Amino acid sequence: MKSTCGALLLTLAVGCGPVEEEPSHPPPEVAPEVGTSIQGLEDENGLTMNGLTMNGLAFNGLAFNGLAFNGLATSAFSSWFQQSPLTTSLFMKYLVRCAVPAGQSRTFTDSWFTYTWPGSLGLAPSWSGGAPATAEEQQVVTACVAALVNKFGRSVGVSVLGLNAQGQPIPYSSLELSAYSLREACFFGNLFTDEGLFVGNDQAPLAPWQSSLRACALEGSNACPPLVHIGSCQERCTLDPTGTYYTRCTFNGRSYRPITTRLRAQEVVVCGDGICQDTESCGSSNRYDDCALDCGPCY
Repeated sequence: MKSTCGALLLTLAVGCGPVEEEPSHPPPEVAPEVGTSIQGLEDENGLTMNGLTMNGLAFNGLAFNGLAFNGLATSAFSSWFQQSPLTTSLFMKYLVRCAVPAGQSRTFTDSWFTYTWPGSLGLAPSWSGGAPATAEEQQVVTACVAALVNKFGRSVGVSVLGLNAQGQPIPYSSLELSAYSLREACFFGNLFTDEGLFVGNDQAPLAPWQSSLRACALEGSNACPPLVHIGSCQERCTLDPTGTYYTRCTFNGRSYRPITTRLRAQEVVVCGDGICQDTESCGSSNRYDDCALDCGPCY
């Protein structure tokens, strides 16, 4: 993994249980504009919806101790981690990736194993350095972790855009925006304070004959609890001056720092293309979940 800071092109796989598989074909290489660089990351992934549910960031004071080595050395963190090591390790993997800068990692050793989680985006520099998480850090880390969840256990390339806790943009290139041409979603909330997790669609919801592995936002419904769908991003959020990503979202009278995501156009499929996709089911009509055209009749 490159150590330079840049846009995060992630391969995600999330389902009803831990997923350990080789990623699908990686997204195409995109050349950065002058003064920026691309940080590509391909991973076997595995953050699950139940892992997101059980791992609110208000666990055992880690938010107040800081996401530094001393914060992971407490007996409280160890007790929390040992409740379900596989699930909590996967959660920490995504948490550290969002919060900690590239080139750093966080390590925890229990009675049997040593777990090492590499950083990447560095969205929460103060918290990563051992200070209590600021409100902006709580929000942007929450948004980033939420953006790394999808409904099905398959790999999906995603472009992650937004501001870090200090208001600095995650660098991106025009070629990245072109390759990841489909505006997908805005994610926001605060797991630290149990204020909830929210997702909005950044385009019209999918038609009945369309489907995507990234159903949490694109279906336009509460497809991935505990993520709560809030409707259109445009109605709740403010765009940056270039119109590329959202800088602030408001819901239930609270303001949040969000993360914005983009997809490749081929990540949305249609019933009728002759291929029975993972998101489609057999049936008798042309709906994605009743797709006789691609998956045949049900027997």
